[in-house]
Amino acid sequence: MTVLEASDTVGGKLALGAVDGVAVELGAESVLARRPEAVRLAERVGLATDVVHPVATGALLWTRGRLRRLPRGQLMGIPVDLRELAAAEILSLRGLARIPLDSVLPGTDFAGDRSLGAYVASRVGREVVDRLVEPLLGGVYAGHADDLSLDAVLPQLAGAVRVERSLLRGARRVSGESTTSVSVFAGVRGGLGRLPAAVAEASGATVLTRQTVRSVEALDTGWRVVAGSTRSPRPLHADAVVLAVPAVPAARLLDEVAGRAADELRAIPYASVAIVTLLVPRSAVPDLPSGTGLLVPPIDGRLVKATTFSSQKWGWTGAEDPGVHVIRASVGRYGEEQALQLDDDDLILAVLAELAVALGWPADVRPRASMVTRWGGALPQYLVGHLDRVARIRTDLQSAPGLVVCGAAYDGVGIPACIASGEAAAGQVLRLLGARRQWGHGFTNSGTRSGLAGDGS
Repeated sequence: MTVLEASDTVGGKLALGAVDGVAVELGAESVLARRPEAVRLAERVGLATDVVHPVATGALLWTRGRLRRLPRGQLMGIPVDLRELAAAEILSLRGLARIPLDSVLPGTDFAGDRSLGAYVASRVGREVVDRLVEPLLGGVYAGHADDLSLDAVLPQLAGAVRVERSLLRGARRVSGESTTSVSVFAGVRGGLGRLPAAVAEASGATVLTRQTVRSVEALDTGWRVVAGSTRSPRPLHADAVVLAVPAVPAARLLDEVAGRAADELRAIPYASVAIVTLLVPRSAVPDLPSGTGLLVPPIDGRLVKATTFSSQKWGWTGAEDPGVHVIRASVGRYGEEQALQLDDDDLILAVLAELAVALGWPADVRPRASMVTRWGGALPQYLVGHLDRVARIRTDLQSAPGLVVCGAAYDGVGIPACIASGEAAAGQVLRLLGARRQWGHGFTNSGTRSGLAGDGS
């Protein structure tokens, strides 16, 4: 197998870096452990003993002027335990009083997919969406609840509320089904950025970096892939091709092969985000609030949408220098990328000003070192009707046997979901090649080579 990678290294948004000698994650820093794919893959490639879970638990919500404890009894912000929610004092009395109406309202007519935000608001009130659902979704999709698809973002809940008339009963049902002793999140000691390199080494694949794929052409006996620069193109022949790239470059490569799929892919929007990593001296800020970090509802009009207390959350982060807190702040939501136009210095100062207010720091606190990592077009937005769009893409690709797609644009943006998408694509290719071997035709001169074009999506 040959992997063509457009960037300098494999991994994409799973990336490691260093700030003043302290190792840090530059992209995603945890996986949902209740989905098995990521942890299972880490174990398969020799990282079993390095799979770790947070040493701190619980998150905070910065809303209505102060920090409040995020209630444990919730499903992506949808309340499951109303007593816990009331004790957290996140909602107003009016907002709390609105929630029980869900139990007496008539059932929702589900003729098709619906907006997650609009549906939740219709059942339990707008305040639940604004103060709870939005900040949790923002951390995953960098999007807005009113735009996102209920069926694509919360498929288990979408199924449950089509059986249960009440949203709260549906949420409790899903929460009960997912009860497990396994920690919700997991990481890798030294950083999730270690995982892609371990996978590449264990796979035995030939990985060619700095090889942007420029075209994919169907042949009678497979596929012709052209990579490299325009001045020095590099043609390869393959029996099958997997496109593990974001929607827009996938559309460009599919224009001449599967035009309808290309058009559908262009209609998937993306959000851009930035990660601001800070090393804050403990001499200036002795203690952080207990927990893993804080979330910020967009209704509060802040720049920062989420902050992770990395050295407090993970035992390995910042071990090189116990004299600093390692803190990551996330900035940027879909349609609100103007904040990302700030240069690095101004962005860092703006983040520091907000954290000083949220955490009660002295206004003159400055990090010992800092870094801004920008991820342009990082997160696909699963708009209402997303699953139907993905089905149309895959239907059109049936006319191009041996060409499959995978990645965050299709079946989930989380790391386990992306791994599952890649595994499904690989299975599809292997079944195709197995059928060709059985019938004894359809091979290129290269034998059973398959190609994968990717950029970490």
